[in-house]
Amino acid sequence: MRILLFYHSGSYNRGCEAIIRTCVAEIKAQFPNAMIDLASYHPQTDKILTPFVNYIFSQNPIVLKKYSWDWFLASVYFKIFKKEYFSYKLAFKKIISKIKNYDVFISVGGDNYCYGEVSDVYTLDREIKKAGKKLILWGASVGEEDLSPAKIEDLKRFDLLLARETISEAVLKNAGCQNVRLVADGAFLMEKSELPLPEKFLENKTVGFNFSPLVFGKNPQSKEAAFLLIEHILETTDFNIGLVPHVIIETNNDYETLKEFFEKYKETNRIFLLPDNLNATEYKGYIARMRFFIGARTHATIAAYSTGIPTMVLGYSVKSKGIAKDIFGEEKLVLGINEISNAEKLITKFEEMKTEENNIKEILKNRIPEIKEMSQKAKVYLAEII
Repeated sequence: MRILLFYHSGSYNRGCEAIIRTCVAEIKAQFPNAMIDLASYHPQTDKILTPFVNYIFSQNPIVLKKYSWDWFLASVYFKIFKKEYFSYKLAFKKIISKIKNYDVFISVGGDNYCYGEVSDVYTLDREIKKAGKKLILWGASVGEEDLSPAKIEDLKRFDLLLARETISEAVLKNAGCQNVRLVADGAFLMEKSELPLPEKFLENKTVGFNFSPLVFGKNPQSKEAAFLLIEHILETTDFNIGLVPHVIIETNNDYETLKEFFEKYKETNRIFLLPDNLNATEYKGYIARMRFFIGARTHATIAAYSTGIPTMVLGYSVKSKGIAKDIFGEEKLVLGINEISNAEKLITKFEEMKTEENNIKEILKNRIPEIKEMSQKAKVYLAEII
């Protein structure tokens, strides 16, 4: 059996890397002889994944050269039908030509259906199903606000939708999708790699902090509030602070944002910045040895949850709320995008996390094994469909 994982944005997003690592491991556990290839938007970042997949190639669409024959055909089709389907089909013709080589197509990425229309991928999904192939969405989150008639039509095209938390499961079912199964994010299963601790990393006395330009872009006042939270931790505790980048894409780089935090507080001698060249398992290895974790990137918070670390989430989509709800029974210690510019709320939630530390650890100790079992259900549902 040949399987193509597609819609992967690249491994400079360590969450995407974690998804591929665990997705491949789960598929191989169910189908040891499966040949798995990966289509990526940034294949140059994916050398780290070569031990896990057979072949990696680019999914980037071809830019139709103006006045070329393909450009002309696409323009005529659009003028007649007012639809971009044909232009997308031409732009994706390289990957469409490979459809015949695979039996199963698995759309990965988790939150790819969270943000706006993805009409180009709708076209690719349509071509996959026209060829009679199996089409699966792996560990996805979708919010009510993310839905549109075109997106619902595309989601109904899938043979299987694996929702990674109960909020998304309910949204998909309410939209009329009959092909939904509840799992948990595969990254809960990812192993950690422990590297030597940096000089200022005090085991059991370090608070991990992750902040992203994506969050800052959505709420520009949030950075000032985050500064005040850092100052509160430095002034009221004896904890050191470890800054943890988790996405290092050029236009969306946590490391560049966190450098500003490091420069602002480095004279305290109680703050350090982890390097930007670690892989997902290595970042998880550091997060697992922290006392508390505060994070904006979902998979950085999953690394913390899955290793029993009390975690405060600077959330910006349904996935953060859904994951917390499924662990704790409530959206515990999750602040929405509009709340994170309120320094008082950030500090209050941090103090709540400190006060309830033992209780949170106990809940994580009991719930994470159950969440991991949910993650492992994905391969069972995959086997049923295949």
